[in-house]
Amino acid sequence: MSQSDPLPTAGHPAPDGAVRGQEIDRRTVVRTAGVVGLGVVGVAAVAACGGGSGTTAGGPAGGAGPAKAVIKVSDIPVGGGKVFDATKIVVTQPSAGEFKAFSAICTHKGCTVAGVANGTITCPCHGSTYNAATGAVTGGPAPAPLPAKTVTVSGGSLTVS
Repeated sequence: MSQSDPLPTAGHPAPDGAVRGQEIDRRTVVRTAGVVGLGVVGVAAVAACGGGSGTTAGGPAGGAGPAKAVIKVSDIPVGGGKVFDATKIVVTQPSAGEFKAFSAICTHKGCTVAGVANGTITCPCHGSTYNAATGAVTGGPAPAPLPAKTVTVSGGSLTVS
């Protein structure tokens, strides 16, 4: 078909004699492909933000709720605490029998806190410090407290979720 030939319309013969259905212009094809492409990208983005896979029962992989960690009471010293790198939590015992747990991710730049001593949780990256009993910022560039976790004591074990 030359540029001077008229475009076929629905139900009318084209210059080559064939009768075609409704013709679709290039703009409609491009626009439809763009919308479909955005839909695929949107689904991929939602899937990517859906969370990682967890290995703890009831964790993200099971979809039943947050991951839980079980810890021996004897692993947490009175007046101190312990950082659990695998689960990114820090558990403290500010006074005998009182257990607290927080996210071990520093609120400044996302480093994992290093330890607990003398009632203080410390971050090795930029010197932020947190209160071991409350998670509140006590020094450094951290903009917010460590998010608290739930601690349940049962016999000689702590469950953190």
